[in-house]
Amino acid sequence: AVLLAGAPPVFVDCVEPTGLVDPDAVAAAVSSATSAIMPVHLYGQPVRMQPLQELAARHGLLLIEDACQAHGARIDGRPVGSLGDAAAFSFYPSKNLGAMGDAGAVTTDDQTLADRLRMIRDHGSRQKYCHELLGGSHRMDGIQAAVLGAKLDCLDRWNEQRRQIAASYRGALELKDSVSCLADLSDGQHVYHLFVVRVGERDTVLKGLHEAGIGAAIHYPVPLHRQPSLAGLGYAAEQFPVANRLAEEILSLPIFPGLSTDQVDWVVSAL
Repeated sequence: AVLLAGAPPVFVDCVEPTGLVDPDAVAAAVSSATSAIMPVHLYGQPVRMQPLQELAARHGLLLIEDACQAHGARIDGRPVGSLGDAAAFSFYPSKNLGAMGDAGAVTTDDQTLADRLRMIRDHGSRQKYCHELLGGSHRMDGIQAAVLGAKLDCLDRWNEQRRQIAASYRGALELKDSVSCLADLSDGQHVYHLFVVRVGERDTVLKGLHEAGIGAAIHYPVPLHRQPSLAGLGYAAEQFPVANRLAEEILSLPIFPGLSTDQVDWVVSAL
């Protein structure tokens, strides 16, 4: 999205315990050319936003949240999606709040921006056959909206079930020296879109889980600065050491509402 807007993205490293963006690295990367800060609430865990809010205010920058994996997450008691100038949510079927097909939403409390977004989603128009902006066909169809509306009432309950399952995993994994869990922020409310651990010889472990019939996965094996499509940005492969280490070690274990304690124990025993 940044490149399509004609701007070069500037990447920063994450912090080791959580895998979330490093606020100090963000501050160090801000320059006179910076327009916005875009933190990602990764795996369902909210970023500590206060340092980024203060940084954005100090430099007159937009603060745009990527909340695609964090429906219902909170930091300092406030819900993600309400902590910046705008936030993006995905309703892809696998998300905590998922539609039956592709769907998404943007939240903002800026009326001017909201009006502009409504135009962009509908071919740049607010009046039929009059296109004031370059837009596209980005309207959510009624079936997806109906599904999401029905599921929304269940979101808090489902998220609480995910937290309970994550707690079961953490308790069962305490005796596994070869496995470590990403840390939870004490002032945040994680919604565990994914339950991610770190393991040595990750690919071998993943193969063993698959052979046992366990649907583990890697989110994500290739950091952005090493993506072939972004090679033109000029980042060196070794430039972000924490992101590189995590990409070699992270493993997502099954988590979804309804996963039983016995199933958690089965997954842990197979690690």
